[in-house]
Amino acid sequence: MSPPRLIKTHLPIQLVPEGFLENKCKVIYMARNAKDNLVSYYHFGKMNKIQPDPGSLDEYILKFMKGDVGWGSWYDHVKGYWENREKRNILYLFYEDMKENPQREVERIKQYLDLSVTDDVIARIVEHTSFKVMKDNPMTNYTFIPKPIFDHSISPFMRKGEVGDWVNHFSASHLKIFDEDYERQMKMANIPFRTNL
Repeated sequence: MSPPRLIKTHLPIQLVPEGFLENKCKVIYMARNAKDNLVSYYHFGKMNKIQPDPGSLDEYILKFMKGDVGWGSWYDHVKGYWENREKRNILYLFYEDMKENPQREVERIKQYLDLSVTDDVIARIVEHTSFKVMKDNPMTNYTFIPKPIFDHSISPFMRKGEVGDWVNHFSASHLKIFDEDYERQMKMANIPFRTNL
């Protein structure tokens, strides 16, 4: 028996090959709240020298709300996977839940993949996938990528990983326009995002 194949992607669901979804492949989707995601995208855009500079935070918030960012609309992305989670065999996880209780979420993944592993293996997975350990690992922090591509002196690829860091970046006026847009774009979705723990 050949080992399972793993494919990591940022593709929105409408660009995932239909055969992949029809063949009952298991999909694990990790979503992060819009505000923290926006801040993370912004800092990544600043350090990623192969993409256009994101401009000021004011400019970037407007681009994010319009879906005019590197991976397209965050709203369409999270809603597309959410709406298809049951019929397409998708385990929909939340970054905030993973930060709050990583062991519980790793257990959910274990059950979804129908794996039989020991508690010791679960504990090692939790340890090795912690933000602190991954931030220090060149294979996950991308420090091996040359400075002309990823300039870590501007921002590290793995910056903070905190839930609620958006409060350190959003002004009252940012929050007002963003919350109004979020309400409009997400009113029918009912996705239980949390912006703090």
